[in-house]
Amino acid sequence: MRANVILFRILTVFFLVAGIGYTVWSLIFNSQQLATQSITGPGTPIEWVGTVALALCAVLSAFIAFYLSRVHRAQGGDLPEDSVNANIDDGDPELGFFSPWSWWPIILAASAALVFLGLAVGFWVSIIGVCVALIALVGWTYEYYRGLFAR
Repeated sequence: MRANVILFRILTVFFLVAGIGYTVWSLIFNSQQLATQSITGPGTPIEWVGTVALALCAVLSAFIAFYLSRVHRAQGGDLPEDSVNANIDDGDPELGFFSPWSWWPIILAASAALVFLGLAVGFWVSIIGVCVALIALVGWTYEYYRGLFAR
């Protein structure tokens, strides 16, 4: 987590420098361009879209760095991923139980595809997709409660 905090702090500095450089560059370029043109009306020497976008990227990366540093401090120690000489098994080895021979995730994905296809083609296809998705969710949830693999 410490590496992530450092990375986002570097990104904050980069976006700030890039934003300042972009603003200065647009000031120089637009002032030269306005000087060579005839008087056609009031023009702005700053290109605001890029300046605001880079400034907001800097703010966002600063927020993420601040949040990650607070989380790192609240944990009271380093994660196994932060240690140089940590083993793979030092992390949490139990990730949960997965159904290796289950067909229900494929049916659920197909029903999600039907829902999105229905948004493009016709709303009635979305209704069929939602019905198939409900059946797939129930089937996937209760597949180990009966039959050969009951617990």
